[in-house]
Order: sequence, then structure tokens, then C-alpha cells
Amino acid sequence: MAGRRAAIKAVDWLAFAERVPANQKAMFNALKTRSDSVAAKLTSLPAKPPTIDWALYRAAITKAGLVDEFETKFGATVVPEPKDTQTEKINAQEQEANKDAQLYVQESKARVAQYEKELVKFKNMIPFDQMTIEDVNEAFPETKLDKEKYVLWPHKPISEL
Repeated sequence: MAGRRAAIKAVDWLAFAERVPANQKAMFNALKTRSDSVAAKLTSLPAKPPTIDWALYRAAITKAGLVDEFETKFGATVVPEPKDTQTEKINAQEQEANKDAQLYVQESKARVAQYEKELVKFKNMIPFDQMTIEDVNEAFPETKLDKEKYVLWPHKPISEL
């Protein structure tokens, strides 16, 4: 039974709940309630449907051959199971997302290392209120004014202001 196989795959609701934002908790609770009700319905169904008592129908229906025709048609009826066409795409997207996440983590670690170096530089710097203009220009080279190239105040190109 297709419903049985679908119900076997369990959802880790605790891990799922940790990832749900606070403003979507109500929707998450509704989804979990709906999922639990569907799972309960699936588990309440028997593994095999009850068999049809064709002899009872043959005795009750007087038209000859009608029940036999229904029985042969019912026996020949095959309910097709839908084919899973999306799992491969989802798995590919998951792998791509995992690669992107790993790359982001590596880049973040590199940024953290760079920021820690800058933090050490700032901690070792003399206090700002005790700095001279030369100290500021040495610590922050982008603040140095080029008075030879730009003779007039503000000693920078207008486009950089």
C-alpha cells in the first residue's frame, strides 16, 4: 500500500521546530497537527482492504452475468502508483545548498580571522584621544591628505568626499 510506505518516513519534529522562526510557530503547529492526523488515519487503515463477498451479490442481484462482469472488471483494475520525479531534483538542490553552506562557513571563518587580527590591532593601538595627526595617518592610511597632489583644501578629489 502506497500510503504505508509514505508513512514509514518519519519527520524529526524537534529538529524541525528549532529551525522555525518565532513568527511562523502557529503555521508550524498547524502543519504538525495536520501531519499527525493524516498519519493517524493511515495507521488506522488495514494493510489489505476487506475482500468483497461476490456470492452475496450474486444471490441478491437477479440479472445474470452482471456480478461476474463487475468481478472481472474489479479484478482487472490496477491503480497506478505515482512515480517519484522530484526526489532527484530535491537531492541535487540539497547537495548544492550543502556545498554553498560549507563555502559560506569557510568564508565566514576567514572573515572572522581577519576581524580578529584587526581587533588585536585596535586593542594594541594607543587611545584615540592621545593620538596626533601623524599617529592617526599611520594607523588609518586612508585618512592621510595628499597636500602635494591636491594643494587646495580638502586635499582630496571632490569625487572622494
